[in-house]
Amino acid sequence: MMTSPDPTNPITDSPTPTDDATFSRILEPRGANRLPLGDGTWRQLSRKYVLGQVIGNLVLLVLIAAAVLTLWLMFQATWPLIPGSIVFVIVLVTLIVTPRQARSIGYQLREDDLVFRRGILWQRMVSVPYGRLQLVDITHGPLDRMLGIAQLKLVTAAASTGVTIPGLPQKDAEALRDTLIEVAETRRTGL
Repeated sequence: MMTSPDPTNPITDSPTPTDDATFSRILEPRGANRLPLGDGTWRQLSRKYVLGQVIGNLVLLVLIAAAVLTLWLMFQATWPLIPGSIVFVIVLVTLIVTPRQARSIGYQLREDDLVFRRGILWQRMVSVPYGRLQLVDITHGPLDRMLGIAQLKLVTAAASTGVTIPGLPQKDAEALRDTLIEVAETRRTGL
């Protein structure tokens, strides 16, 4: 649980999102057996993440349609229509679910760890202790750079607790990286 702001504690004075276009609250699944969100402040992704996912899926649809049409028109092959249709339906469902899925992703900075949550049907909640962080990495592809967003990847010794937070505004990702590195260094000295 978060405590009152302490000028010597970088976690309680952690960066707040700078992008006004971030989602305002994390959506919780409606089922009775859902993972509880707990208390504290959950931080959200940028809305530009959804735009990037939609653009990426639309490009995939165009490439698949071009391949299917090429095979059909040049070689009179009708068999590509079946897998092409199946992939089209899957990508269409992905496009519909993406905004809701993005609103279910969030992270929370607590006193001793970072908690990451994602998922609608398959929910995942991971706690990453600051003292166990081995690598904090920022990555962004060409589309992410155009949109001004990045992914923050946290790596620990245990492969199952690695976390990738997608769709963070670039400045927030850099500030969070610096904060996590600073806190991880202070926590590791006590090990």
